[in-house]
Amino acid sequence: MTQTQGDLAGLSRFIFRVPNWHSTLTFALVIAAVTGVAVFDGRYVLGDAWEGIFFIGLPTIAASVITPYVDGRLGGQLTHNRASLLALTCELVTVAILMMAGVMGLLTGTVQDLLLAAPVVGALGQQFVFDALLLALASIFAIRLFVIVAVSRHSLLVAAIPASIQTVAAAVLLFIYSGTLRFLEVGGPILNSYLSRPQAAPPELTVVIPRDFVLLGIICLVYACGVALFLWAIDSPWRRSLDVSVLDFVRGFIGHIAEGTRELEDFFEEIGEEAMVPVTVLVFRTENGAEKARFVLPMIHPGPMGEIGGGNLPERVARRAEGLAFPPHATAGHDFNLVTEREVDTILDAADTATGEIEFTDEATVSVRAGEGDAKLVGQAFGDDALAVATYAPSFADDVEYAVGLSASAEARSAGLDDVMLIDAHNSNNGLNGGDLGHVTPGSRRSFDMISGAGKVGRRLVDAEQGQPKLGVTWDETPWGPEDGIGPLGIRVAVLEVGDHRTAYVLIDGNNMEPGLRGTLVDAIEGVDHAEVMTTDTHIVNTVEADNQVGAAIDDDDLISLVTDLVAGATDDVEPVEAGMASERAAVTVFGNDRTETLASHANAMISMGATLAAAVVVAVITISIVLFALA
Repeated sequence: MTQTQGDLAGLSRFIFRVPNWHSTLTFALVIAAVTGVAVFDGRYVLGDAWEGIFFIGLPTIAASVITPYVDGRLGGQLTHNRASLLALTCELVTVAILMMAGVMGLLTGTVQDLLLAAPVVGALGQQFVFDALLLALASIFAIRLFVIVAVSRHSLLVAAIPASIQTVAAAVLLFIYSGTLRFLEVGGPILNSYLSRPQAAPPELTVVIPRDFVLLGIICLVYACGVALFLWAIDSPWRRSLDVSVLDFVRGFIGHIAEGTRELEDFFEEIGEEAMVPVTVLVFRTENGAEKARFVLPMIHPGPMGEIGGGNLPERVARRAEGLAFPPHATAGHDFNLVTEREVDTILDAADTATGEIEFTDEATVSVRAGEGDAKLVGQAFGDDALAVATYAPSFADDVEYAVGLSASAEARSAGLDDVMLIDAHNSNNGLNGGDLGHVTPGSRRSFDMISGAGKVGRRLVDAEQGQPKLGVTWDETPWGPEDGIGPLGIRVAVLEVGDHRTAYVLIDGNNMEPGLRGTLVDAIEGVDHAEVMTTDTHIVNTVEADNQVGAAIDDDDLISLVTDLVAGATDDVEPVEAGMASERAAVTVFGNDRTETLASHANAMISMGATLAAAVVVAVITISIVLFALA
């Protein structure tokens, strides 16, 4: 993958799951109680904690409970879990601003005592803290407005209704318990008893006057304008280049990282293109007709990240096979990512159709090797069909483009073969470092190396020694997981024996390998004439980091020991088999030409530039707010 694509895949590291709403609210009340003890200066600690829960926690509860209902009535899709997490986040923002204001007040008070500072410094008192509270309430309104617009896709005016709930709830409490009603000279004893209760409130609230609520409304309006400007600035490039809204991406990404929804796939489906991809299946069955192993190679890329799209394709293939499944990496890059997990079913159905069309044979060739330039291939024929595995090790390589793979397969078939399963071993890369990130693109020198090498393999297989194939397989889930660069399929080994010639195919469920590791593993394998080590390119491991390659987190000696043990076990499992290969074409929706790079660059730019733009907007609206405070 390119650097920008790697950065996009690296967004998976932000994946988490939203806690249940009751857990979130419990935590919010604890934070409110602690804040109350720190902020209020009552006679009893429990009283301060209760006031914190009441004045800080209650608006959070109101926002958590009411927002999903209001948003749903307006046609939105904010869940209770998301609404609770959003409310908690806003509570933490409020607490942080109040704490900073309190610390600033203490510091300036100390400076004034020591230096007899100017009246401006002395003005930082309780009113300053309350003004900071108004800024906090406006800030959480802006945060909620952005999130609700992104998640529920309302217009700004409509989204402002559910977005204002937490701010309005806090303002209502301030109005009642500050006694603001007495300034308005309205109402009677009954109204005052319910809407004016300063005697039950902390004395810190007595600074509140009616103009503060007007000022809060004006500041919220300013912040809403800031959100609108920010959204317009980050959305325009997406609409011009991809004809989609960045908010659809944000909504999908939030849904994916927070609750594991498939909303991100809906976004990808909007930008996708239909493609025809070959799905090639090589099946080995025992003499009694039982399937022993199945190699499945759809010419798609198992990305873009996590389990989105085809990211979990290898495991899905393994679950579908009757025998031990081997889902290696095809010659396809990120432009051939499936847009939704539903497309995987189309691939699997095509594989089943191809399996039903297989004509088995008990003739196979010994394996042959050929190379051209950096490309090295090992191949083996079964009747008129052939399996070929290509690697650029010890040089660095990542994905082989779709067109290069098709051309190389055609070159191999020109020697007289029918179907050719051309596998990209995907087993030597230097991550995202350096200027050359390993893409094998049409027209490059290495693309012609692979094409020429495939032609050589095809010609040598036509004349290679033949015999009865014997196959042994074994696998181990391994003690490692995605954080170690190993997916759920672990390590799988197939040993093919024709006459006295043995070939070992090792498949590791990971995304590429550390430089030099492939050679070390091949050299360590004994008792075979040829060996190749492959990875599935599963993107499940990229939920940890973008270039979490095999060997980066695992001790080489431990991996070598396990692989050699598995090869020995597969050798002991060898028995006569029949083999057959067939291909079927599947119509699927993929990212499409250059869409991946465009999406990745836009997403990365949004993250890097968006933070700067957001900071500029925040500075601008705070400046305007300070001017408003000065004029009020």
